[in-house]
Amino acid sequence: MKKWISLILALAMMLALAACGGKSGAANNGEPNMDTDQTEFTIIGAQSALSPGYEDNEVLNKLQEETGIKITWNTMSDSLSEQVNIHIAGGELPDAFMGCGFSNYELTNYGDDGTFIDLTPYITEEYMPNLTAILEEHPEIRAAITMADGKIYGLPAAEQMGTAGIGKTEDYSIFSVPQFSMINKAWLDELGLEVPTSLDELHDVLVAFKENDMSHTYYGNDAGSTIPMSTGYDQWCWGQNIFYAGFGFTNWTNDIIADLVLTNDGTVDFVSDNDNYRDALTYFHDWYADGLMDLEMFSQSDTQLMSKCQQGYVGVSTWWYIEELMGDYADDYVFLPVLTGPAGTQYEGQSNVTIRTGGGTNAGQLSVTSACESPINLLKFFDKWYDGETVMQLQYGPIGVFFTGQDENGIWNSITEDEAQAQFGKGAGELKSTYEVAGPKLILSKYYAENFHMEDRAVERLTDLYDYWMPQVKDTSVYPVDCVFTQEELETIDLYKTDYENTVSEQEGLWIKNGGPTDAEWEAYKQTLTDTCGLDELTQVYQDAYNRYVEAK
Repeated sequence: MKKWISLILALAMMLALAACGGKSGAANNGEPNMDTDQTEFTIIGAQSALSPGYEDNEVLNKLQEETGIKITWNTMSDSLSEQVNIHIAGGELPDAFMGCGFSNYELTNYGDDGTFIDLTPYITEEYMPNLTAILEEHPEIRAAITMADGKIYGLPAAEQMGTAGIGKTEDYSIFSVPQFSMINKAWLDELGLEVPTSLDELHDVLVAFKENDMSHTYYGNDAGSTIPMSTGYDQWCWGQNIFYAGFGFTNWTNDIIADLVLTNDGTVDFVSDNDNYRDALTYFHDWYADGLMDLEMFSQSDTQLMSKCQQGYVGVSTWWYIEELMGDYADDYVFLPVLTGPAGTQYEGQSNVTIRTGGGTNAGQLSVTSACESPINLLKFFDKWYDGETVMQLQYGPIGVFFTGQDENGIWNSITEDEAQAQFGKGAGELKSTYEVAGPKLILSKYYAENFHMEDRAVERLTDLYDYWMPQVKDTSVYPVDCVFTQEELETIDLYKTDYENTVSEQEGLWIKNGGPTDAEWEAYKQTLTDTCGLDELTQVYQDAYNRYVEAK
């Protein structure tokens, strides 16, 4: 009898849960809920610590007026995750969660259990024309917000900064080539040498810098102060990795496993078990042993590197800006081109820079819950966020506050630091934090060219990237950081990623410093990557995720 009662109670609970999902705005069989009666909504979400809240935000209030809805904002800067969990666990759902940063795993789980509705049926020209147009123009964004089950449980948020923002035809992310290499041209001229175009030529130049003690003889620094080349070790914008291009690869540190690359045929590969990787480490060990590479490269900080460069000690280094790294000596430096491989080897004349994407798209910034009775009305409001001039105000502040005037092309100028202090008694950054709205803001590169100006430093870097570096990149295939992983795949990554990266990094450093690897060491290392560090499993995970990404596009 007790068993039957338990079964009946369990069935009743299942029916209750199903009914709870059924009354909602959840799309049934891929069809939108056509109810448009609800015009007042409650949203739980994030705000910056300096924000006074959104009730009096003039941009949001204007959008509500235009769409005929009213939102009660329950936003906070602290304890947001705790409050979200309490409301979801207690079944006290708002109409939407905004700016909560749900992971893809959370989005999928809350979509599966009916907490979040599938937004796919609403992302149409009829209901969300702005977002629909963006997704048609940028299928990679649609791929980034489409979960492994083929559904969309959150609207996209991202801040792109690419070369389209400075009027270029192709849009390359500002992160595409993380390291810009540079060389002291004044020292070259003094020695009668040309800017190197190959690794062997750079080797000879570094020897000349050292033997002639150029920091001492040219700048008058202490004798023996010359450091031919100084970088960090496997650092994002100031590492040695760009010099590996002569062996056919670069392995930038990033938010995926550092040496993962995508070949032009769509195949995922980890370069750290390839013979060209081994050859590169063997080659650069000789540089390190001869004192051409900074002996402190494995331990120094970026500020220590900058200090050495700004005292005139360093001949060759890597950074984003020559002026920032070299200080008063900047006029003596020029960019060093991507260098081809060593003479007399299979790498002679070869160079390949593996580019990276940056930023990424977040799908967890606006999710509509099963409590929402009229998703169409609410999503029409959020679709207005995907207008270029609107999103810039949601990100920085209103026209007339953060944006002070337009240039001759109608592009808005941001308030200066002095203007912000004079008018509002706070800096421009603090002013931005006061007005900034969390949520599904998608700032495309083109908005910088069409709506508001990009900061000068970014313009400089993107110009150098497009005009100087990208023409030297032979293969622009790039593994997208926006690939969506299943829970099982995430567990595989979590299981192996740390051990894999630590093993590769430690061995790379040891072989550069101490020499090697011998044949026996190399085979043992590869066996460790396979048997202990999950090389095959990780390759399969990243390949499967990429294949789904391509299919979703």
